Amino acid sequence: MQTSPPHGRRTGPILHRPAAGALAALILAAAALSLAGCGKKAESYAAPPTPTNVTLTAAQLQHVQLYTVAPSSFHKSVEAAGVVDFDNDQATSVIAPISGPVTKLLVEPGQKVRAGDTLALVDSPDYSAAISAYAKALATAKTDRQLAGADKDLAQHNGVSQREAAQAQTDAANAEADRDAALQALVALNLDPAIIKQVQQGHPMARVTGKIRSPIAGTVVEKLITPGQLLQAGTTPAFTVANLSKVWVMAQVPATDLPTIAVGDPVEVQTGVGAAALTGTVDNIAALVNPDTRAVQARVVVENPQGLLKKQMYVRVQIHSRQTSTGFLVPVSAILRDDENLPFVYVAQAGGGFARRHVTLGYRSGDQYDIPTGLQAGDRIVVDGGIFVQFMQSQ
Repeated sequence: MQTSPPHGRRTGPILHRPAAGALAALILAAAALSLAGCGKKAESYAAPPTPTNVTLTAAQLQHVQLYTVAPSSFHKSVEAAGVVDFDNDQATSVIAPISGPVTKLLVEPGQKVRAGDTLALVDSPDYSAAISAYAKALATAKTDRQLAGADKDLAQHNGVSQREAAQAQTDAANAEADRDAALQALVALNLDPAIIKQVQQGHPMARVTGKIRSPIAGTVVEKLITPGQLLQAGTTPAFTVANLSKVWVMAQVPATDLPTIAVGDPVEVQTGVGAAALTGTVDNIAALVNPDTRAVQARVVVENPQGLLKKQMYVRVQIHSRQTSTGFLVPVSAILRDDENLPFVYVAQAGGGFARRHVTLGYRSGDQYDIPTGLQAGDRIVVDGGIFVQFMQSQ
């Protein structure tokens, strides 16, 4: 006969709690296992030991070439990207000097022109108005001068007062000033000198066609107007004329290289089009840093006799510094890399031994590195056979 368990007690197997001593033993065992696991983990990430020196036999030394470190003088070169621009000292935007519609274009981009050549014809009333103003000013100045001469003669014979004679002289001088201003207005419009001479001689003038002339000799690089377009005097850009025999290359030089370069340094410009590099000279170094590229703009003047360089063309620039730098130059073949990609060299020790020595790589000059730190004058380093020495050290 089964009996029911007392009220409030659980049924099932009875679990025995471990004794206090046994519990302490379990805790110590767990702690020991934990410490053992941590020890293994730390050991697996331990840094590799520093390689020991390697000693080669006399026969093995035959495969190794040494180089004695000594101070050297050299000139640094700075490479940068550049963009071609016009020589703005020899380029100009031709602004329409007169108003009116364009009747005819006489040049095309790429065409060479001389100073004063006609670029376009314009049906403009400005010429007629300027010629008329000049003709009136000529006549007024001539008349006022004659009256001033007559009044001066009359004043000497008390025919007019001195005041009236002086006023006549002033009127004549003002009229002549107006005449000269009207003439300058015609000159500013690039009016043909032959037409001006006809006006001065008093010949009647027919309607004159307006002309836009080139102010400088060069090449028409931009045509900005079309036939029939209405021009506004002094505001409408019509053409761009530039002398392309010499151009600017705007090189973007990193700020860290600024102490290396100076105005007057020679420059080589590679276009990628031809094998031969073009030569130039640093003409100006900007006083501001480009906020986008953090570079400083160096302006290079380049001779461009064949017209190879075009505006907005991308080029590679190599600036050869005239400053003399000194340091320890070692062949590139001497530089090796360890497991952490850090550069080192093998330095010869007494008795045929070689030791690794980490170095800092500085400026590279051709097939040589400048070593700012890590070497001293007189050190003998491996420049040929370094891989062999590294192999022997790993055995």
